[in-house]
Amino acid sequence: MPRKDQGWITFQLPEAERQLLESYCERMQRSKTDVLRQLVRGLDRELSDLSLQIATPQKSAPTRNLEIRAMRVSARNVFPAIVKQVRLGSINAEILLEIAPNVEAVSVITRSSAEALELTAGKPAYVTIKSSDVMVAVDD
Repeated sequence: MPRKDQGWITFQLPEAERQLLESYCERMQRSKTDVLRQLVRGLDRELSDLSLQIATPQKSAPTRNLEIRAMRVSARNVFPAIVKQVRLGSINAEILLEIAPNVEAVSVITRSSAEALELTAGKPAYVTIKSSDVMVAVDD
């Protein structure tokens, strides 16, 4: 029987979450242990990024006094990512983000938002997916 003092962690997941984890592992051809290790290592990076953001003075709009603080969002699916590419159009910007090795997401936001966030290749960011905005497609 594994023991906690040996570094083993055991926990139970609801059936839907267990199936999601198994499906992800199968698609990525990685073990559950590898996926969970990557998640834990990402938490360390996420915490250091968060403390850096809070400790670093932020630019504020000249007409408003903005307080920068950590926040929570209502979307359940928030993934740390790295900006891979920014394609600026006249009105919108297409942002390519890498969530994990060989896992990318694309976001289309306004050009002014991309500029305000100072998005550039290599910059850490977060991908937030709200389930009510997920679309479904099928092959013909």
